[in-house]
Amino acid sequence: MNRPLRLGHIDLSFHAASAAVVQLVLERYGHKVEGSAAPHEKMFRRFGRAEIDILVSAWLPASHGAYLAPFEADTRKLTVLYEPYCLWGVPDFVPEAEVASISDLLSALALERMERRIQGINPGAGISRFSGAMIDAYGLRAAGYYFKPGSEAECFGAFEKAVADERWVIVPLWSPQYLHHRYRIRVLEDPKGLLGGADAATLIVRRDAEPLIAPAAIRELETLHLGNPTVTALDYAIRVEGLSPAEAARASWLEQSDAVLSDGIVDPKTLLSNS
Repeated sequence: MNRPLRLGHIDLSFHAASAAVVQLVLERYGHKVEGSAAPHEKMFRRFGRAEIDILVSAWLPASHGAYLAPFEADTRKLTVLYEPYCLWGVPDFVPEAEVASISDLLSALALERMERRIQGINPGAGISRFSGAMIDAYGLRAAGYYFKPGSEAECFGAFEKAVADERWVIVPLWSPQYLHHRYRIRVLEDPKGLLGGADAATLIVRRDAEPLIAPAAIRELETLHLGNPTVTALDYAIRVEGLSPAEAARASWLEQSDAVLSDGIVDPKTLLSNS
């Protein structure tokens, strides 16, 4: 405990929210914490070079397994924070009878109505890697579909603008993510199984840094589980309500039993009104 702990997270808002919760736990036990963010591959490289002590979080095995593999022996997996999965989705006004599966994107009506650009986030994200491969695996390229990597703002903004205009659009996304709280997004079936299935969002620590962490803090982190609904609510609070990750994380420690809606989604307005 002689130096600050270096806590790294992937540079997306829901990762920032999870990292803020981890930071609260560490600070509770007297640790000073230096936080930093970087895109997917860069953050894992920093972790591998021992520039980061704790990383929030590795989506294992599918999305980030290849990034962690070179130094997995130097890593301890503390806990699973939530259970993410990647998806291709469409707004719920796209008829399910017409477009239920990725294969249906080649149907006559889909080819007439669906936008061909599939706007994604940064190319190092698991959903981006999967999406690029799916264009060819499902024969979509010949029909004019293409995946375009970009920023979060470009991805989410393109989807929200299309919904506002009632245009048919595909969003390459994941859960947990704040758009699921704001919109009804129907997940397209992936008969080829190329989206990787559900991962485990795993809090990892370098074995050479673990002795720096108070044993009581380790024990609490080993039991920490946020779950997809809570991370969705935290992301919504940050992206829509304008809270900082630290503010959203502090709210997450409140009793949540009265803030869970009938569909299992935590309502951040209810959650935060108790603060």
